[in-house]
Amino acid sequence: MAIINVTPDSFSDGGEHNDFHRACAFAQTCIDDGARILDIGGESTRPGAKSVSVDEQIARTQPVIAHIAKARRDIAISIDTTRAKVAEAALDAGATIVNDVSAGQDDPEMFALVARRKCGYVLMHRLCKPSKDSYSDQYADAPKYSDVVSQVCAWLQDRANAAEAAGISHDVIAVDPGLGFGKTVEQNFSLIARMREVVALGYPVVVSASRKSFLGAATGESQPSARVVASVAAALEMVQAGVAVVRAHDIRAHADAFRIRAAINLQILGEIPKKMPHTSTTKR
Repeated sequence: MAIINVTPDSFSDGGEHNDFHRACAFAQTCIDDGARILDIGGESTRPGAKSVSVDEQIARTQPVIAHIAKARRDIAISIDTTRAKVAEAALDAGATIVNDVSAGQDDPEMFALVARRKCGYVLMHRLCKPSKDSYSDQYADAPKYSDVVSQVCAWLQDRANAAEAAGISHDVIAVDPGLGFGKTVEQNFSLIARMREVVALGYPVVVSASRKSFLGAATGESQPSARVVASVAAALEMVQAGVAVVRAHDIRAHADAFRIRAAINLQILGEIPKKMPHTSTTKR
Protein backbone atom coordinates (compact mmCIF):
# COMPACT_ATOMS: atom_id res chain seq x y z
CA MET A 1 0.00 0.00 0.00
CA ALA A 2 1.61 3.23 -1.18
CA ILE A 3 1.37 6.37 0.93
CA ILE A 4 0.32 9.35 -1.18
CA ASN A 5 -0.06 12.44 0.98
CA VAL A 6 -1.71 15.30 -0.91
CA THR A 7 -0.73 17.57 1.95
CA PRO A 8 1.77 20.35 2.71
CA ASP A 9 2.64 19.15 6.22
CA SER A 10 2.99 15.36 6.48
CA PHE A 11 5.94 14.34 8.64
CA SER A 12 8.14 12.88 5.88
CA ASP A 13 6.88 13.97 2.46
CA GLY A 14 4.71 17.00 3.16
CA GLY A 15 4.48 19.17 0.05
CA GLU A 16 6.14 16.67 -2.29
CA HIS A 17 2.83 15.60 -3.86
CA ASN A 18 0.67 18.50 -2.81
CA ASP A 19 -1.09 19.15 -6.11
CA PHE A 20 -3.05 17.13 -8.64
CA HIS A 21 -0.30 16.60 -11.21
CA ARG A 22 2.45 15.65 -8.76
CA ALA A 23 0.15 13.33 -6.83
CA CYS A 24 -0.99 11.56 -10.00
CA ALA A 25 2.56 11.22 -11.28
CA PHE A 26 3.73 9.79 -7.97
CA ALA A 27 0.79 7.37 -7.95
CA GLN A 28 1.91 5.99 -11.32
CA THR A 29 5.48 5.65 -10.05
CA CYS A 30 4.22 3.70 -7.04
CA ILE A 31 2.20 1.38 -9.29
CA ASP A 32 5.21 0.80 -11.54
CA ASP A 33 7.30 0.05 -8.45
CA GLY A 34 4.89 -2.63 -7.23
CA ALA A 35 2.10 -0.99 -5.22
CA ARG A 36 -1.28 -2.64 -5.48
CA ILE A 37 -3.15 -0.29 -3.16
CA LEU A 38 -2.80 3.50 -3.16
CA ASP A 39 -3.65 5.19 0.15
CA ILE A 40 -4.49 8.80 -0.59
CA GLY A 41 -4.91 11.34 2.19
CA GLY A 42 -5.60 15.06 2.40
CA GLU A 43 -4.89 15.58 6.10
CA SER A 44 -1.64 14.97 7.95
CA THR A 45 -1.78 12.70 10.99
CA ARG A 46 1.73 13.52 12.22
CA PRO A 47 2.02 14.47 15.91
CA GLY A 48 0.92 18.06 16.40
CA ALA A 49 -0.89 18.30 13.07
CA LYS A 50 -3.90 20.58 12.85
CA SER A 51 -7.19 19.30 11.48
CA VAL A 52 -8.17 20.06 7.89
CA SER A 53 -11.73 20.90 6.87
CA VAL A 54 -13.89 18.37 5.07
CA ASP A 55 -14.11 20.59 2.00
CA GLU A 56 -10.34 21.01 1.81
CA GLN A 57 -9.73 17.28 2.19
CA ILE A 58 -12.19 16.57 -0.62
CA ALA A 59 -10.62 19.23 -2.84
CA ARG A 60 -7.18 17.70 -2.32
CA THR A 61 -8.06 14.05 -2.76
CA GLN A 62 -11.16 13.55 -4.91
CA PRO A 63 -9.66 14.71 -8.26
CA VAL A 64 -6.60 12.51 -7.74
CA ILE A 65 -8.72 9.48 -6.89
CA ALA A 66 -11.03 10.03 -9.85
CA HIS A 67 -8.09 10.27 -12.25
CA ILE A 68 -6.37 7.13 -10.96
CA ALA A 69 -9.60 5.13 -10.77
CA LYS A 70 -10.38 5.92 -14.39
CA ALA A 71 -6.87 5.20 -15.64
CA ARG A 72 -6.06 2.10 -13.57
CA ARG A 73 -9.03 -0.10 -12.76
CA ASP A 74 -6.65 -2.86 -11.65
CA ILE A 75 -5.40 -0.83 -8.67
CA ALA A 76 -7.27 -0.53 -5.37
CA ILE A 77 -7.59 2.95 -3.90
CA SER A 78 -7.92 3.77 -0.22
CA ILE A 79 -8.95 7.12 1.27
CA ASP A 80 -7.07 8.04 4.44
CA THR A 81 -9.60 10.04 6.45
CA THR A 82 -11.62 10.07 9.64
CA ARG A 83 -14.52 12.02 8.09
CA ALA A 84 -17.54 10.33 6.53
CA LYS A 85 -18.16 13.06 3.94
CA VAL A 86 -14.56 12.87 2.75
CA ALA A 87 -14.82 9.09 2.57
CA GLU A 88 -18.09 9.26 0.64
CA ALA A 89 -16.64 11.69 -1.90
CA ALA A 90 -13.66 9.36 -2.36
CA LEU A 91 -15.88 6.31 -2.78
CA ASP A 92 -17.95 8.20 -5.35
CA ALA A 93 -14.71 8.99 -7.20
CA GLY A 94 -13.61 5.33 -7.31
CA ALA A 95 -11.99 4.44 -3.98
CA THR A 96 -12.98 1.08 -2.49
CA ILE A 97 -11.36 1.25 0.97
CA VAL A 98 -11.64 3.68 3.89
CA ASN A 99 -8.53 3.90 6.08
CA ASP A 100 -9.77 5.47 9.32
CA VAL A 101 -7.07 6.20 11.89
CA SER A 102 -9.78 7.01 14.45
CA ALA A 103 -11.52 3.63 14.01
CA GLY A 104 -14.87 5.36 13.70
CA GLN A 105 -14.51 7.58 16.76
CA ASP A 106 -14.05 10.97 15.09
CA ASP A 107 -17.23 10.89 13.02
CA PRO A 108 -20.41 9.12 14.20
CA GLU A 109 -21.54 8.83 10.57
CA MET A 110 -18.56 6.76 9.45
CA PHE A 111 -19.82 3.32 10.46
CA ALA A 112 -23.17 3.92 8.76
CA LEU A 113 -21.44 5.02 5.56
CA VAL A 114 -19.16 1.99 5.44
CA ALA A 115 -22.06 -0.36 6.17
CA ARG A 116 -24.14 1.22 3.41
CA ARG A 117 -21.37 1.29 0.80
CA LYS A 118 -19.95 -2.15 1.69
CA CYS A 119 -16.39 -0.93 1.12
CA GLY A 120 -13.21 -2.11 2.80
CA TYR A 121 -12.58 -0.56 6.20
CA VAL A 122 -9.33 -0.25 8.16
CA LEU A 123 -9.68 0.34 11.91
CA MET A 124 -6.53 1.76 13.50
CA HIS A 125 -5.54 2.02 17.16
CA ARG A 126 -4.43 5.38 18.50
CA LEU A 127 -4.26 6.74 22.01
CA CYS A 128 -5.26 10.32 21.18
CA LYS A 129 -5.81 12.66 18.25
CA PRO A 130 -2.69 13.73 16.33
CA SER A 131 -2.97 17.29 17.63
CA LYS A 132 -2.38 15.97 21.16
CA ASP A 133 0.22 13.34 20.34
CA SER A 134 4.04 13.39 20.35
CA TYR A 135 6.70 11.63 18.32
CA SER A 136 7.61 8.28 19.86
CA ASP A 137 11.02 9.50 21.05
CA GLN A 138 9.78 12.83 22.45
CA TYR A 139 7.27 11.95 25.17
CA ALA A 140 7.71 13.89 28.41
CA ASP A 141 5.59 11.22 30.08
CA ALA A 142 5.35 7.83 28.41
CA PRO A 143 1.86 6.62 27.43
CA LYS A 144 0.76 4.21 30.12
CA TYR A 145 -0.18 0.66 29.16
CA SER A 146 -0.18 -2.29 31.51
CA ASP A 147 0.75 -4.34 28.44
CA VAL A 148 0.74 -2.44 25.15
CA VAL A 149 0.16 -5.45 22.91
CA SER A 150 -2.73 -6.98 24.83
CA GLN A 151 -4.38 -3.59 25.29
CA VAL A 152 -4.06 -2.66 21.62
CA CYS A 153 -5.49 -6.05 20.64
CA ALA A 154 -8.41 -5.71 23.05
CA TRP A 155 -9.13 -2.18 21.82
CA LEU A 156 -9.08 -3.24 18.16
CA GLN A 157 -11.39 -6.16 18.89
CA ASP A 158 -13.78 -3.82 20.69
CA ARG A 159 -13.86 -1.39 17.76
CA ALA A 160 -14.32 -4.26 15.29
CA ASN A 161 -17.23 -5.55 17.38
CA ALA A 162 -18.77 -2.07 17.36
CA ALA A 163 -18.35 -1.83 13.60
CA GLU A 164 -20.01 -5.20 13.05
CA ALA A 165 -22.85 -4.24 15.41
CA ALA A 166 -23.38 -1.16 13.21
CA GLY A 167 -23.88 -3.37 10.16
CA ILE A 168 -20.35 -3.54 8.75
CA SER A 169 -19.53 -7.02 7.48
CA HIS A 170 -16.75 -8.91 9.25
CA ASP A 171 -15.31 -9.69 5.82
CA VAL A 172 -14.52 -6.05 4.93
CA ILE A 173 -12.76 -5.14 8.19
CA ALA A 174 -8.98 -4.91 8.59
CA VAL A 175 -7.13 -3.73 11.70
CA ASP A 176 -4.02 -1.63 12.19
CA PRO A 177 -2.14 -1.54 15.53
CA GLY A 178 -1.17 2.08 14.88
CA LEU A 179 2.62 2.02 15.08
CA GLY A 180 3.76 5.49 16.06
CA PHE A 181 0.37 6.62 17.34
CA GLY A 182 0.49 7.05 21.10
CA LYS A 183 3.37 4.65 21.71
CA THR A 184 6.94 5.10 22.87
CA VAL A 185 9.92 3.69 21.00
CA GLU A 186 9.90 0.59 23.19
CA GLN A 187 6.14 0.12 22.90
CA ASN A 188 6.32 0.24 19.10
CA PHE A 189 9.02 -2.41 19.05
CA SER A 190 6.99 -4.56 21.45
CA LEU A 191 4.12 -4.48 18.97
CA ILE A 192 6.41 -5.51 16.12
CA ALA A 193 7.98 -8.31 18.18
CA ARG A 194 4.54 -9.66 19.12
CA MET A 195 2.68 -8.91 15.88
CA ARG A 196 1.42 -12.49 15.72
CA GLU A 197 -0.93 -11.61 18.58
CA VAL A 198 -2.51 -8.87 16.45
CA VAL A 199 -2.75 -11.28 13.51
CA ALA A 200 -4.45 -13.80 15.82
CA LEU A 201 -7.47 -11.49 16.10
CA GLY A 202 -8.54 -12.97 12.78
CA TYR A 203 -8.77 -9.81 10.69
CA PRO A 204 -6.32 -8.84 7.94
CA VAL A 205 -3.67 -6.66 9.55
CA VAL A 206 -2.41 -3.44 7.99
CA VAL A 207 0.87 -2.01 9.32
CA SER A 208 3.03 1.02 8.70
CA ALA A 209 6.41 1.55 10.30
CA SER A 210 7.54 3.52 7.25
CA ARG A 211 10.12 6.21 8.07
CA LYS A 212 8.73 6.68 11.60
CA SER A 213 10.55 8.23 14.54
CA PHE A 214 10.94 5.03 16.56
CA LEU A 215 13.04 3.62 13.71
CA GLY A 216 15.20 6.72 13.83
CA ALA A 217 15.62 6.29 17.57
CA ALA A 218 17.01 2.80 17.01
CA THR A 219 19.28 3.70 14.09
CA GLY A 220 20.29 7.22 15.05
CA GLU A 221 18.94 8.56 11.76
CA SER A 222 17.18 11.90 12.23
CA GLN A 223 15.96 12.35 8.65
CA PRO A 224 12.78 10.38 7.88
CA SER A 225 13.70 9.94 4.21
CA ALA A 226 16.94 8.19 5.27
CA ARG A 227 15.09 5.48 7.22
CA VAL A 228 14.28 3.31 4.19
CA VAL A 229 16.43 0.32 5.19
CA ALA A 230 15.06 0.42 8.73
CA SER A 231 11.51 0.60 7.34
CA VAL A 232 12.05 -2.44 5.14
CA ALA A 233 13.62 -4.42 7.99
CA ALA A 234 10.62 -3.75 10.21
CA ALA A 235 8.21 -4.58 7.39
CA LEU A 236 9.88 -7.93 6.69
CA GLU A 237 9.61 -8.89 10.34
CA MET A 238 5.89 -8.11 10.33
CA VAL A 239 5.24 -9.90 7.05
CA GLN A 240 6.89 -12.96 8.56
CA ALA A 241 4.39 -12.66 11.41
CA GLY A 242 1.49 -12.77 8.95
CA VAL A 243 0.39 -9.19 8.32
CA ALA A 244 -1.62 -8.73 5.14
CA VAL A 245 -0.77 -5.20 4.01
CA VAL A 246 2.32 -3.03 4.43
CA ARG A 247 1.74 0.70 4.04
CA ALA A 248 4.94 2.42 2.92
CA HIS A 249 6.51 5.49 1.33
CA ASP A 250 9.28 3.66 -0.55
CA ILE A 251 7.51 1.06 -2.66
CA ARG A 252 10.40 -0.16 -4.80
CA ALA A 253 12.58 -0.95 -1.78
CA HIS A 254 9.76 -2.80 -0.01
CA ALA A 255 8.62 -4.67 -3.12
CA ASP A 256 12.15 -5.88 -3.91
CA ALA A 257 12.58 -7.11 -0.33
CA PHE A 258 9.27 -8.99 -0.50
CA ARG A 259 10.28 -10.57 -3.83
CA ILE A 260 13.48 -11.89 -2.28
CA ARG A 261 11.57 -13.19 0.72
CA ALA A 262 9.11 -14.96 -1.60
CA ALA A 263 11.93 -16.52 -3.61
CA ILE A 264 13.62 -17.81 -0.44
CA ASN A 265 10.34 -19.25 0.82
CA LEU A 266 9.86 -21.08 -2.46
CA GLN A 267 13.26 -22.71 -1.99
CA ILE A 268 12.42 -23.65 1.57
CA LEU A 269 9.27 -25.32 0.28
CA GLY A 270 11.30 -27.17 -2.35
CA GLU A 271 9.76 -25.30 -5.26
CA ILE A 272 11.99 -23.73 -7.89
CA PRO A 273 10.06 -21.10 -9.85
CA LYS A 274 10.61 -20.84 -13.59
CA LYS A 275 10.20 -17.10 -13.24
CA MET A 276 10.98 -15.06 -10.17
CA PRO A 277 7.90 -13.54 -8.50
CA HIS A 278 7.36 -9.90 -9.32
CA THR A 279 4.73 -7.22 -9.31
CA SER A 280 6.43 -4.47 -11.29
CA THR A 281 6.09 -4.16 -15.05
CA THR A 282 8.96 -1.71 -15.48
CA LYS A 283 12.33 -2.75 -16.87
CA ARG A 284 15.06 -2.87 -14.29
